[in-house]
Amino acid sequence: MTAGSTAPPTAPHPPEARREEPGWARRLSRYGYRPRPQRGVRERLVPPFPAPDTRIGRYFGLAPATAVRLVRWAAWGGPLLVALFAGVLRFVNLSSPDAVVFDETYYAKDAWALLHHGHETSWPDDANQRIIEGDVPLGDSASYVVHPPVGKWMIALGEWAFGMNPFGWRFVMAVLGTLSVLMVCRIGRRLFRSTALGCLAGLLLALDGLHFVMSRTALLDLVLMFWVLAAFGALLIDRDHSRARLAAALARAQPAGTDDGALRPVRSVGQRLGLGLRPWRLAAGVLLGLACATKWSGLYALAAFGIMIVLWDAAARRTAGAPLPFRAMLRRDAVPAFVSTVPVAALTYLASWAGWFATRTGYYRDWGATNDPTGNAVLDALRSWVHYHREAYSFHVGLTDSHSYDSNPWTWLVSGRPVSFYYQSTERDDGSGCAEASGCVREVLALGTPVLWWVACLAVAYCFYRWLLRRDWRAGAVLCGVACGYLPWFMYQERTIFYFYAVVLVPFLCLAVAMMLGALLGPPGCAERRRAVGIVAVGVVVLAVAWNFIYFYPLYAGAEISLDGWRARMWLDSWI
Repeated sequence: MTAGSTAPPTAPHPPEARREEPGWARRLSRYGYRPRPQRGVRERLVPPFPAPDTRIGRYFGLAPATAVRLVRWAAWGGPLLVALFAGVLRFVNLSSPDAVVFDETYYAKDAWALLHHGHETSWPDDANQRIIEGDVPLGDSASYVVHPPVGKWMIALGEWAFGMNPFGWRFVMAVLGTLSVLMVCRIGRRLFRSTALGCLAGLLLALDGLHFVMSRTALLDLVLMFWVLAAFGALLIDRDHSRARLAAALARAQPAGTDDGALRPVRSVGQRLGLGLRPWRLAAGVLLGLACATKWSGLYALAAFGIMIVLWDAAARRTAGAPLPFRAMLRRDAVPAFVSTVPVAALTYLASWAGWFATRTGYYRDWGATNDPTGNAVLDALRSWVHYHREAYSFHVGLTDSHSYDSNPWTWLVSGRPVSFYYQSTERDDGSGCAEASGCVREVLALGTPVLWWVACLAVAYCFYRWLLRRDWRAGAVLCGVACGYLPWFMYQERTIFYFYAVVLVPFLCLAVAMMLGALLGPPGCAERRRAVGIVAVGVVVLAVAWNFIYFYPLYAGAEISLDGWRARMWLDSWI
């Protein structure tokens, strides 16, 4: 090399000498820390799906080629079967109970008003009974509500298709509940690189009582959960695609003839490569905007996922060879990440109020035109909109009235205080058809499947271990989903809040349980004896969850049972 010349910017670093394990790692090893196994750069950027395991096929007498085709078909076939199972559960007797259940008294009627007026309206006091009887007394005067409109527009889709009746206002909830099971299967497959674990996570979600009840009740929280979960899935796809671009750039920067498995980090690629348009991240911005436009608590998911994706970008650049990965992320990724999420979400949220803007009769719609008007109709409409939000925020922060079913978030993970959405009791031989000596009870109880939630407490602890001591990004992603749906409520312990808000974190709890059960199954390629023991352990847990769901099913579906049977299911005094 001549004097003053420099090496080409795309030259890879020479192999680093093996360094001694740092002192902090040696100290943490006594608590279970183990360094990551050494893997190639491409495998670290884009972990491959394991080769199809044909051993199970031998148990059923299948040829290896047939077993391989079956495994590949299962990538979509398995999730679709699990979703079909969940859908059947949720749609059977969807119109039962034939009544306006809990807060359906607000959202079902608000949805019908949006469908006909573009904004919420007031209703007479006897509206619920008249609606069940087939008489819908829709009013014209605007009503003040404190939640954005997207969730109610979703409910309105079912009412538009099937009418103002229990099946109509619950239809879209059942659809979203079923689709969320499908999404969890596919998200779990991509996250764990295992179709079996993905389908296991989806099956657990299908068998969760809280998710089941919320999928059959026209409330906003399941809609919020759906958008948050969809945004998480979109960001996961974006992560894989952006890392694949980095891996492709590294391959082009290697000397000719370098095998993909021998890729080395390249400083210029990791530090300077722009990743271009990222449509899945834009999609996540839209989905998070829809979450915020369902309930304001979607803002916490927007903030948490925003932090998560920039950390993902920094980690990807470090793997690709950036010596200063956080600086590279700030220079190359932070601004595009912000623009594709926050402004996109904000515009989506604003667009969701189109029905309110399009009419002059919505609540506070003319406030700007009657309070120091600017003379500009658009500015006055925006001032009215801002005033509406100020008043709604004041309502939320001042909502401290006690309720018989409110609960503290400390109790949520152990299902300490479920919410009774519907309760009806009858005596024997009072003309109701009850033949039980103790009397009969029908209840819809928003209660997570207890065994699943209690196992999930252990699974969350396991994910903390994997994230903190094993630096497992998958555990960190799951914990991020749990945290954004759970931790913010600790700031509002004096407010009136309910256990069913926790439906937003249920998919992530199921992913956490699937991850823990995957560890019980054993790593790919483990001995058959080890795998057999793991399968038995996992089977015991899954069967316990399934039995628990079946046992509590009458309380989830509002089926009639004896009063003694109802009492037997009240495992905790706080459930009554």
